[in-house]
This record gives sequence, C-alpha cells and structure tokens, in this order.
Amino acid sequence: VQLQASGGGLAQAGGSLRLSCAASVRIGSGAALGWFRQAPGKEREFVATITWGGGSIYYADSVKGRFTISRDNAKNTVYLQMNSLRFEDTAVYYCALVRYSSGNFRYLGTYDYWGQGTQVTVSS
Repeated sequence: VQLQASGGGLAQAGGSLRLSCAASVRIGSGAALGWFRQAPGKEREFVATITWGGGSIYYADSVKGRFTISRDNAKNTVYLQMNSLRFEDTAVYYCALVRYSSGNFRYLGTYDYWGQGTQVTVSS
C-alpha cells in the first residue's frame, strides 16, 4: 500500500491550502484515513481522521472550525481543506491509513501505512 500526499506549499496567514492523499489500493469500508503533522523540533501530532465506511470525522481541537477532512471513495483519496491558516500550522503533513479502524484515531500507532509527507509553510 502506498499513500501519495500532495498539495502542500506556501500560504499567507489567513489563507487556504488543500491537501490530497491518494491510496494505491481500494480502501475497505472498515478503514480510516487520517492526517498528522510534525513541526520542526516537535512530535508528530494528530490533525484529523475520517472513517471510510461511515464517514465519521474527528479533529484535533487546534484545527476545528478551520480544517475540513473529506473523502472520495471512488478515487480512494482523502482531502484536507485548510482555511484560516496560522503560522503555527507550519509543518510537514502526513496522511496515514488504518485498514481496520477500532477507534483511538489520535494515536500514531493505530495506523498501518504512512505517506511521505508534504510541507505546509504559513507566513505571518
């Protein structure tokens, strides 16, 4: 399984970016796809997750109301629409897949596969 993330780049504070993550295989209904991020000198942290079958969504408090996660089942792709970007959103963003989700989506160890990461830089 390969996860290909794209869409990162440079944005001004208050601006928007949209990330995409395409899986190389068909994603089953029991799976979940999520986004994490890692800023320089910090640990990787949870951003958002969406379950593939039911479409349940979970966000970190720091991005609620600003970021929106969505999925395209036919394309096996998950998106992260990031609005009202802040300087502190600057990080490498990683997508991750868990084949059979059982909750605990905020925990890195839950996920089976990781994408290569895409850099998001927000200028203040």
